[in-house]
Amino acid sequence: MTHGAPRPPAYVRPLADFRADSRILLLAGMALVVGAWGAGAAWVLLRLIALVSNLVWFGRWDPNATSLAHAARTPWMVAAPVLGGLAIGLMARFGSEKIRGHGIPEAIEAILIGGSRMSAKVALLKPISSAISIGTGGPFGAEGPIIMTGGAIGSLFAQCFHLSAAERKTLLVAGAAAGMTAVFGTPVAAVLLAVELLLFEWRPRSFIPVTAAAVTSISLRPALFGAGPLFPLAAGAAQPWWQLLACAGLGILAGLQSGLLTKLLYWTEDAFERLPLHWMWWPALGGLIVGLGGLVEPRALGVGYDVIGDLLTARLVTSAVLAILAVKSVIWLGALSSGTSGGVLAPLLILGGAMGWLVGTLLPGPPGMWALLGMAAMMGGTMRAPLTGAAFAVELTGDLHLLTPLLTATVAAYTVTVLLLKRSILTEKIARRGQHITREYGVDPYELTRVEQIMARQVHALPADLSIAEAVAELERGRHRVYPVVDGQGRPVGLVSRGDALRWRVEGGHKGEQIVDLISDASLEVVHPDDVVTHAVDLMLQNDQGRLPVIDPRSGRLVGLLTRKDLLQVRASVRQSEGERRAYLVPARRRVQA
Repeated sequence: MTHGAPRPPAYVRPLADFRADSRILLLAGMALVVGAWGAGAAWVLLRLIALVSNLVWFGRWDPNATSLAHAARTPWMVAAPVLGGLAIGLMARFGSEKIRGHGIPEAIEAILIGGSRMSAKVALLKPISSAISIGTGGPFGAEGPIIMTGGAIGSLFAQCFHLSAAERKTLLVAGAAAGMTAVFGTPVAAVLLAVELLLFEWRPRSFIPVTAAAVTSISLRPALFGAGPLFPLAAGAAQPWWQLLACAGLGILAGLQSGLLTKLLYWTEDAFERLPLHWMWWPALGGLIVGLGGLVEPRALGVGYDVIGDLLTARLVTSAVLAILAVKSVIWLGALSSGTSGGVLAPLLILGGAMGWLVGTLLPGPPGMWALLGMAAMMGGTMRAPLTGAAFAVELTGDLHLLTPLLTATVAAYTVTVLLLKRSILTEKIARRGQHITREYGVDPYELTRVEQIMARQVHALPADLSIAEAVAELERGRHRVYPVVDGQGRPVGLVSRGDALRWRVEGGHKGEQIVDLISDASLEVVHPDDVVTHAVDLMLQNDQGRLPVIDPRSGRLVGLLTRKDLLQVRASVRQSEGERRAYLVPARRRVQA
């Protein structure tokens, strides 16, 4: 039994569009530190990759990026990736298994099921393993590792303070966005990637700090990597409407290519799972595939930023693009499914760009423009992040004229992939580990509903001066399990249940007593008709109270009762609004016939 006089809620959230408070400023200040560290980590990672590449392939100590196009086609081209894969397998087995893969699924898992806590071991081993993997020829990019490394930096920094899991998530994602911004010089795309892939929300409490980290990173980038877009491109003026149809067609092709690659990737991963070998040895087998592919086309090895630049500037011939597309696809699928360490973004750009370049030879306009559209569409479709793909391509090249064609292509690819595959290349891996993720965000319907919309208005209440004997009789013959108790002015003072009636009957000795005589000084939680339902749900959870009296805020009189069953009405109305289809402009007679 719940007793006592009704107590106005200690805190009723004022109705507003956003739940923001001054802690945003604290998190934004922390994000500035995380953004600087994320940019520094990106610089270290890229230098480390270049150093390993130069040592392995050219025998020189040089931390500057180099192309593998002129690497000698010798037996060492096969041996180097195998040895690199072996080293990564050992690091994963005896260091941390979380360094396997391309990093983004691991970051998502840390956010959703790990309380946004990542270990220092991952922050150290992930960039080292990625540098070994990519430096020895692995066909990966640096963005996945730097997203995980930057995320680990943000998480470790957050763990030094008394923060909630949501606040740790914000700093983790801030570090990831800062790392991506530093590598590619794309702060807007990095923030959009955070929203579309990592945050699982779009709220001021996370959006503002993540943006602060990205802005900090881009401000430091000129000193670390130089100013300007990574791949400058001027494709000309905006395209005519008929060419936008070609952009949509290219996006559809990219979506089909994305779906095929996703299916092949997990088919290959299943094949590795069936091998009678411990997973520690799989990266070495993946390295063997990489090495054999390198003998066919050395430019398919490594990060391949030079290949991206050549696709955009049309410095390649058709035979070379075909070779890169075929070899890169095979070695990327083999290496990634083997569980080695590396990112997926750069390979996706190359594969989508090669497809776009080849299609572009048959379409009006320079092939480099179609290559860029193919890159963005592949990224948007495969990662299910169309806005990120469009913004990324614009920031990568500095060409705003292509924004509309880019958006057309990325959304077309996104449409194809969400219809063909229920999970993306990122979330499929997480689903195979037993976790379910939804990528559709919406406003909580409980935030849009007032208590008065779903409360029971006809409430049978018991007067506080009712005798115990009469109360027991009323409870036993009543239709409800719980009844509110009201005083002479109609104000609720407690809740009584059939369980209370049974206890009173068993106890006995209550002759001549009234319900009010058994009420203690404990307080009763109540809500007002204009409260949002979210507030009522919070009160129910905090006080383990399955029913809440609804009172008039001025008089305190009981005007309704809110139960857990009433809360289901909100969900039912949402389902109805999504599933019920009706044409209101059709004449009534035709509607009846239909």
